[in-house]
Amino acid sequence: MDNLFGSDSWLYIILVGFVVGLLARLITPNNGRMGCLFTIVLGIAGALLAGWFGRRMGWYAAGEPVGFVGALIGAVVILGLGTLFTRPRGSNIR
Repeated sequence: MDNLFGSDSWLYIILVGFVVGLLARLITPNNGRMGCLFTIVLGIAGALLAGWFGRRMGWYAAGEPVGFVGALIGAVVILGLGTLFTRPRGSNIR
């Protein structure tokens, strides 16, 4: 992962991904049920999104680890997009 998460240890990446994903689920007003694995993947994907976007904006240099707040914001954005695209078919937006 080219030291994207601040460590090369998979255990560290999974633990930080779980914490970030859990906090993102608490912040986002979504009552959907998701398991531990999806929470970990959500946190890791949030860090990847924040790292990619941060490098495009010039906030992070290549190989610089993503900050915890950046990963949290990335995870919240992913949850928000998921909620936006998975609305129940019967609900009408007016």
